[in-house]
Amino acid sequence: MLYHLFEYLTTNFDIPGSGVMRFLSFRSVMAVVLSLLMVVLLGKSVIRLLQRYQIGEDIRDLGLHGQLEKKGTPTMGGVIILLAIIVPVLLFARLDNIYTILMLVATIWCGVIGFADDYIKVFRHKKEGLKGKFKIVGQVGLGLLVGTTMCFSEDIVIREHTTVPIEQSVVDEQTGETIIISSQQIRLSEESVKTTKTTIPFIKDNEFDYSWLSGGNKVLAWIIYVVLAICIVTAVSNGANLTDGLDGLLTGVSIPVVGVLAVLAYLSGNIIYADYLNIMYIPGSGELVVFGAAMLGALIGFLWYNSFPAQIFMGDTGSLTIGGIIAVFALCIRKELLLPLLCGVFLVEALSVMLQVASKKYSMRRYGVDRRMFRMAPLHHHYQKGGMFETKIMMRFMIVSIILAALTLVTLKIR
Repeated sequence: MLYHLFEYLTTNFDIPGSGVMRFLSFRSVMAVVLSLLMVVLLGKSVIRLLQRYQIGEDIRDLGLHGQLEKKGTPTMGGVIILLAIIVPVLLFARLDNIYTILMLVATIWCGVIGFADDYIKVFRHKKEGLKGKFKIVGQVGLGLLVGTTMCFSEDIVIREHTTVPIEQSVVDEQTGETIIISSQQIRLSEESVKTTKTTIPFIKDNEFDYSWLSGGNKVLAWIIYVVLAICIVTAVSNGANLTDGLDGLLTGVSIPVVGVLAVLAYLSGNIIYADYLNIMYIPGSGELVVFGAAMLGALIGFLWYNSFPAQIFMGDTGSLTIGGIIAVFALCIRKELLLPLLCGVFLVEALSVMLQVASKKYSMRRYGVDRRMFRMAPLHHHYQKGGMFETKIMMRFMIVSIILAALTLVTLKIR
């Protein structure tokens, strides 16, 4: 809103200083500062409000150290994260940008699903919360919406790198003759194109076109892309939800992930850096930096209250939303194939649950004995069962997330 207001003032009245909103860096800094302040300043009031209405976490006894002490801790704190993201984005981002609109829709969409789940758990006292099939339907719906928009919106295009022939004239010092030297240079094309290309790591050209999977059939390529978008949104959202099991764990792990996505959005949306790094230029995607900054500030601020011992839990309102936002963000900047590396912690947490269930079924069928691969799943509970204190687990998982984030940035140059 402020961007458009200041743009109007600059165009019509030429007020000194009104052009500052044109700078992406300024708006991003303002977004991160505002979101951080919103969470830190409003956090105590929200915690007291939740305590007054007895909106607390109902803890199941899993035999974990210090688990029962958390009973009654205020939950549904993800609402704070949602507000701290949406308000700065509405104020400082360009609201006519297709990527900003997509991210706002994804945030509200996932927030509604998570809120419904928490509401059923807290107010209707049903521990299972929203039925799994309804969660999946909501996640599939978001993936379908995002995938379809990415495929058919005329505002979503890229500029590819092309090989341009160059001729240089050099004068021979001995003969004085002019010699023409032909060479090639890789440059960004002048025209934007609609394509299903994406970024693939560790490959020389660093790009992959989904149309290759369809044998060149454009319609089939769109279908493949939409199905993939649905799978990515569902997988990352559920992976983030499974990771939210210890004080500060999901918040701490997500901070490096969101930071890297914001950096990648800036590079992809800046024609100079995109040309220098030989990556696809995505016009308009730089506006996602404002969204990423707002989310980064919200997560850092929430960690203030969510770190051990947690004063508030985010609930599914926060965890499902964080995962959904990360998935949609990656799809918008065409970095979804980097998610297994960038979100490696989410991936391992989800795999640990699947392996735990598979090992139990196999041992029961083969040996008639309940043998499981881990002491408990998801993986963070495996270490907790082994006697490791949860603050150490949280910090080590966060360190791993930082390392994976650094490796993701390295893929820009290692091909």
